[in-house]
Amino acid sequence: MEYAIPDELVREGDGWAEAPLPLFDAPPTQDELFARLRLSRSRRVGPATFRRLIAEHGTAVAALAALPAVAANAGDTKYQPASEADIRREITAARRTDAKLLTLGAPGYPARLADVADAPPVLWAQGQTAMLGRRSVAIVGTRNASSLALRMARALGRDLADAGVVVVSGLARGVDAVAHSAALEGGTVAVHAGGLDQVYPAENTELAAKIAEQGCALSERPFGLSPQARDFPRRNRIVSGLSMAVVVVEAAARSGSMITARDALDQGREVLAVPGHPLDGRASGCNLLLRDGATLVRDADDILEALEGLDPEPTAEPALPDTSQTAHGAPSASPDADPNLRKRILDLLSPVPVPEDQLMRDLLQDGPAPTQSVAAHLSELELSGCVARKPGGGLVKV
Repeated sequence: MEYAIPDELVREGDGWAEAPLPLFDAPPTQDELFARLRLSRSRRVGPATFRRLIAEHGTAVAALAALPAVAANAGDTKYQPASEADIRREITAARRTDAKLLTLGAPGYPARLADVADAPPVLWAQGQTAMLGRRSVAIVGTRNASSLALRMARALGRDLADAGVVVVSGLARGVDAVAHSAALEGGTVAVHAGGLDQVYPAENTELAAKIAEQGCALSERPFGLSPQARDFPRRNRIVSGLSMAVVVVEAAARSGSMITARDALDQGREVLAVPGHPLDGRASGCNLLLRDGATLVRDADDILEALEGLDPEPTAEPALPDTSQTAHGAPSASPDADPNLRKRILDLLSPVPVPEDQLMRDLLQDGPAPTQSVAAHLSELELSGCVARKPGGGLVKV
């Protein structure tokens, strides 16, 4: 299910949420929809902090109201959430391109992606969003692809689409673009690194327009935002998160495609690779994956065989963390309950990323550390900039 954005949400003044007809036939309400977009765009609120704030306060509306106080507790007394005017401008831009807003926890959000620990809180989508619930496979590879790699990507994209499998990729030049083009008639999803109106590279503008009409285009970034270097790894974890499996056609050992493969492994996805010549550096990443246990791909039949037994079409609605206690007025944990816990957290962190569950285990070895108290402290530390979260969810001390 998808939702258009009504005129009432982009009106100037204080009446933006007063539409006479409900936008959703299920939660979230218009107020909550606007608040989730605003919360996700607020400074230092990443996917994990977004989930944590919703879990603690019950709704995005309540989390937004509490955000300045949470930041003030961490020492940032001037913190302000994203402005309402900026969010209205973003929604206006989305309306111009007929984009739909998909929010984590609401109908229409890709169920497979919702299972990812750092799933984006919001997505803008253009085109045929029903594709997001079908069987899907990511095809990724180098931008500077060999002739053989481009032929392989074209054959895989075409044959998978003919078999009813949606091809997911990142709209980059080379392997990505060829796979998208070959699968366009049968179904393809392109994940943009920047805003949906900022196609990168520019040479793929025509292809992106076709995908936005015949396939599906997705981005977690605001309209008008040109992609920066940090945005490409963020995009990669969405490419793998949407997919049942990731196929690496050709990639160097140090490349964005290998980042996507690592994301896939972290997310519990199948990883497959096309072998390459040992003397061709463009294939070194694929050969490393095969050495370490990835499934070898000769043609689309190898991929279809690997998909057998995997859940083809997740039907469970994505969900945010359980908010039943906070929603019914139970008090949330206060960071002040253990004044030493903040110091213990910072002492355990370093510039090397540490998974949050590992941090919790380390804290428990050092003494009692209630989960809610840790969550509250982490929210404050991330908002204050003392702690940052790297791609994949690892925590580092800044």
